[in-house]
Amino acid sequence: MKTKATSKKSKAAPKAKAKAAAKKQFAKPAAKARAVKPAATAKAAKSAAKAKAANPAAKAKAAKPAAKPKAAKPAAKAKPAAKAKAAKAKPAKRSAAAKAKKSPREHRAAGESRWLEFVRKHGVVLASARGPVPSLASEVAGEEIVGSWWSHPKAQVIFETLSAIDDALDVRCFKLVDGKVTFVHRRVWPALVRLAREGMLAPDRVASFQQEHMPTGEHRNLVTPFPEWVPDEVAAAADTMTVEQARTALGTWT
Repeated sequence: MKTKATSKKSKAAPKAKAKAAAKKQFAKPAAKARAVKPAATAKAAKSAAKAKAANPAAKAKAAKPAAKPKAAKPAAKAKPAAKAKAAKAKPAKRSAAAKAKKSPREHRAAGESRWLEFVRKHGVVLASARGPVPSLASEVAGEEIVGSWWSHPKAQVIFETLSAIDDALDVRCFKLVDGKVTFVHRRVWPALVRLAREGMLAPDRVASFQQEHMPTGEHRNLVTPFPEWVPDEVAAAADTMTVEQARTALGTWT
C-alpha cells in the first residue's frame, strides 16, 4: 500500500511542479503587461501634454495671421475713402474755375440782371436822355454822356443793355418823361394806370411801344395804346390806389 501511495505522490509531484511552472510562465507576461501599462499611460500623458502645449502655440500662430487682415482692412477701407474725397474735391475745384471763367453769354446775362434790378429799384428810368430821373445809358457808361451815346466807347454795351431791357417782360417803354424814351417797371404800372385814368397823364405819354434797334442806330416803334397793354391784375391794383399813393410811387417828376 505504501508503495502505491508513494508512487502516486511521485507521480503527482511532477504534475504539481508543471502546474506551478505554467502559472509562473503565464504570470510573468501579466506582470510585464501590468508594468507596461503605467509606462504607456505616462507616455500617453506626455503626448497629451505635448498636444496641449502645442495647441496654444498653434492657436497663437493662427491668431497672428488673423490679426493682420484686421489691421489691413481699415487701411483698405481708408484708401477708397481718400480716393472718394479726392474725386469729390476735384469737381468742386473745376466748378470754381468754371465760375471764374464765365462765357460771354453768362457775362451778358449777369449784366442784364444787374440793369433790370436798377430799373426795378427806381421804377421809372430814362433810356439815354438826361432828365429828372436816372439815365440807364449814363449808368452803363459810368459817366454822364455828352452828345449821342453812339459815339461813346461803350456804345456797343449800351446798345445791348437798352435792347435787353426793352425786351424784358417786366418792363414797358413809353414816351413818358419829357417826351423821351422811358422804361417803367411792372412794380409801378398800377400807379401809372391810376394817374392816366385821372387824366393827369396824356394818352400818348402812356401808350406802350417796343423799340427795334437797328445796327445803324435807327429804331422803329411798335405802339400799343392805353389801356390795351394793361394786364387785368394791374388794373385791379390801380383800383385800390389813391392819386397821392400813385404820385408817390412814380416819383416827384409827376
